[in-house]
Amino acid sequence: MIEFKNISKVYKGGKKAVDNINLTFNDGEFIVFIGTSGSGKTTSMRMINRMIEPTSGQILIDGEDIMEKDPVQLRRKIGYVIQQIGLMPHMTIYDNIVMVPKLLKWSEEEQRESAERLLAKVDMPKEFLARYPGELSGGQQQRIGVIRALAADQDIILMDEPFGALDPITRDALQELVKELQKEMGKTFIFVTHDMDEALKLADRIVIMQNGRVVQFDTPDNILAEPANQFVEDFIGEDRLIMARPNIQTVDQVMIKNPVSVTPGKTLSEAIRLMRDKRVDSLFVTDDSGVLKGYVDIEIINRNRKHATSVGDIMKEEVSFVREGTFLRDTVQKILKRGFKNIPVVDDKNRLIGLVTRTSLVDIVYDTIWGEEEEKGEKVSALETTSPEEIND
Repeated sequence: MIEFKNISKVYKGGKKAVDNINLTFNDGEFIVFIGTSGSGKTTSMRMINRMIEPTSGQILIDGEDIMEKDPVQLRRKIGYVIQQIGLMPHMTIYDNIVMVPKLLKWSEEEQRESAERLLAKVDMPKEFLARYPGELSGGQQQRIGVIRALAADQDIILMDEPFGALDPITRDALQELVKELQKEMGKTFIFVTHDMDEALKLADRIVIMQNGRVVQFDTPDNILAEPANQFVEDFIGEDRLIMARPNIQTVDQVMIKNPVSVTPGKTLSEAIRLMRDKRVDSLFVTDDSGVLKGYVDIEIINRNRKHATSVGDIMKEEVSFVREGTFLRDTVQKILKRGFKNIPVVDDKNRLIGLVTRTSLVDIVYDTIWGEEEEKGEKVSALETTSPEEIND
């Protein structure tokens, strides 16, 4: 458990970055700090490992005041992921991952086991341990940054806007990864972001800050249902508030089940024939077990039909998806904000089970925005044709 008790941070010149905040985070929670620039969110998080020290108040971890602990020893017990990743370019991936376990004097066998186990969790082969950061893509480096923070099995992981510089597809994939790892490993994650969509997707509870103060601290659902004030409403945005209102909550309730798909070994002619028969212009690609591997569309096939024979030769492997049970509000942001025509839904084993389309979202938005107005209109019409005596009755 992490407790902030009357915590303030005042810099030279009297600037108050954090103003008397009181918060309690439970073990195993995913907490997200969010706010405008200069709101105190990053300062609040960095006080947990004493990268910044509070001016007044107490921060307790499991009932112990962090100011009574050696700051170096404290930091070794708290994982930390920064936006710039922070991998050492002259060190191998293995040496980067086991930096803290080495400092904690783990045995070589324990270090190797931890590195290989965590690498497997992010779907990277153990051969990568011998490579250097410069040989990896940006997304792969970010994965290494995440598992490095978990390598010493710390109970608390701090993440300071770790995905801000990544492209949308890589960012989505890493958000899914971090949420899954947090649930699986039962760690307490403290995450700073300026992106409300990211906060709503990841958090168990969100700390919304303004001018160094906490203006609302609650679950995503409660914040969307009852914003504390106008600042919170404006910060959330009307589009998210609208999508929070329907009775439909998850993608499972609106997805088209068993979408059209093709296996990598099918010929381009077979893929075209399937598109024509099903009246679609794209196909998801799955293996024989139904695991989502990528997609092809008519443009990709047309560009490659002279020098490719099978779907697997030309399919695009980077495909954005959502998992079953995902809140609809997260899916809406992906489709509407990024211009996707549709988005596949997969189960916990990455098997394709459904598809959410823009058309299904249009129906929901229509019912949300205009359904209530139509219902009110019907009530008004009924009142206009009803006598005062009947109303009183």
